[in-house]
Amino acid sequence: MTRRMLPVPPRDPFDGGRLVVTRLENLETGTVIEGRFDLGWVGRLTREQLDFVGLLVKHRANVQRLAGDIGIAYNTARARLDEIVQAVGGSVDEDAASDPSPAASVDEVLDGLASGAIDAARAIDHLRRRRG
Repeated sequence: MTRRMLPVPPRDPFDGGRLVVTRLENLETGTVIEGRFDLGWVGRLTREQLDFVGLLVKHRANVQRLAGDIGIAYNTARARLDEIVQAVGGSVDEDAASDPSPAASVDEVLDGLASGAIDAARAIDHLRRRRG
C-alpha cells in the first residue's frame, strides 16, 4: 500500500515564515537522512508562485501562451512573473517588463496602453513593428 505524497509547502501555512526540511527518507530502502536542509529559492515562493513557475516551464517560458491558456491578460502574467523574479532575489527591468509580448495582438497592446502598463510611444513602436 502506497501512501499518497503531499506537496512540500514552501512557506509556513500559519505565519508565512521560512520552513526548513529536517528529514529525508527513501521509502524503498528505508534510508533516512536527518539534518537542517534549506529549500533554496523554492522556499521563497508561495504555492501559487510555484504553480505559476510550473506552468511557465510547461509552456517553455512563453508567457503569452501561458496567459492565454489560464485566461489572464499578458500584462497580468508578466506582473506575476516579475513578482517571482523579485522573490528569488532578481531585479526587474521596469522598461523591459512593461513591453508588450512580440506576439501581442493589437487589442492587447491597446489594453496595456489603457491600463497604463505601457506608454503611447511604446504602443506605437510595437504596432509599427507588427506592421513592418
